[in-house]
Amino acid sequence: MSHPVTDLIHHAYVPPVGFEAPQPGVFKASTVIFPSVAAMRNREWKDKSAYTYGLHGTPTSYQLEERLCSVEGGLQCVLVPSGLAALGLVALSVLKSGDEVLLPDNVYGPNKALVEGELMHWGITHQYYDPMDPQDLEAQISSRTKLVWLEAAGSVTLEFPDLLGLLKICKQRKVLTALDNTWGAGLAFKPFDLVPDESPALGVDISAHALTKYPSGGGDVLMGSVITRDPALHLRIKLTHMRFGLGVGMNDVEAILRSLPSMALRYRAHDEATRTLALWADTQPEFVQVLHPSLPGSPGHMHWKALCVKGIGGAAGLFSVMLDERFSQAQTDAFCDALKLFKLGYSWGGPMSLVVPYELAQMRTSWPTHLEKGTLVRFSIGLEDVLDLQQDISQALHALR
Repeated sequence: MSHPVTDLIHHAYVPPVGFEAPQPGVFKASTVIFPSVAAMRNREWKDKSAYTYGLHGTPTSYQLEERLCSVEGGLQCVLVPSGLAALGLVALSVLKSGDEVLLPDNVYGPNKALVEGELMHWGITHQYYDPMDPQDLEAQISSRTKLVWLEAAGSVTLEFPDLLGLLKICKQRKVLTALDNTWGAGLAFKPFDLVPDESPALGVDISAHALTKYPSGGGDVLMGSVITRDPALHLRIKLTHMRFGLGVGMNDVEAILRSLPSMALRYRAHDEATRTLALWADTQPEFVQVLHPSLPGSPGHMHWKALCVKGIGGAAGLFSVMLDERFSQAQTDAFCDALKLFKLGYSWGGPMSLVVPYELAQMRTSWPTHLEKGTLVRFSIGLEDVLDLQQDISQALHALR
């Protein structure tokens, strides 16, 4: 007879199979138990046919990966600890010393910091292209170019590029494309099927997604995903993922699994509220420009309209304003400080509305010709009442005046 402590660890009871509930079970493990040495030697983790070690997945993470593939239209997915980790994983998987990566000039700031602060030390060079000019991208692609990053819409200034035109150039030049798909979330458009009726399908090679935003929806989980369709490319990414030990916690996976069923509803609510506020903001004299892809005057509006009007939400929950250049940075900061419902904070996609002022001149290689001169403020619209948010901006503008 075993000691009671041993029995606690090696208890014979096994729950019956067949339990089903709306939410999948949470399986947390570093060690995975094998029934035999033969099974230990023969199990394969790369195709999700079995389990070998917690870093390679459990039933919980497999569930999230497959559901994300369904949302975005991909076939394979890996999870990483953050959206930025997803961008880094893509770079580490497909680039080597001597290669070059091209990024849009309105690229997500941390991705820019990654290529300038890390990849350069490994002999990987980079160039920035004008996302609103496909010919500029084509002119910069060389024999060293191995990866082109795409953003739709662009970070902070929300220009919507000619995504189809950019992709066609990259396909013709046989250069891999990776899209930061956090804004679209697989709802505004399908990154792997941009033209559903076209065969073969025109789409990106890789979709990187900060699940921190809309899939989480609570502002309390950090996670990212990298999704592909090509099996060989996925294997490259998965092996790099394994070598760096990029695991995620299953309680975080559980939180995103719980939020996913409501993502489309939340995305639509963010979208509708943002359009209402952006249209109103466009009437305020202090704002010399309002940037939101659904507005006819916003850069790339026609590209957005051609690609996204058939999507579930179409334009996400961000809009930016350019305060008249007569207002100093200090006055802009005071305007943001005067907001009461909008909280100062990074990220977006959660229930609480956020605001961030930016010094755009420090973020671009040159001032874009399609932007008015002024000081930029980005709003992330949460799930509060729209009129309350409008009144909050009104009272802050009154203080500015």
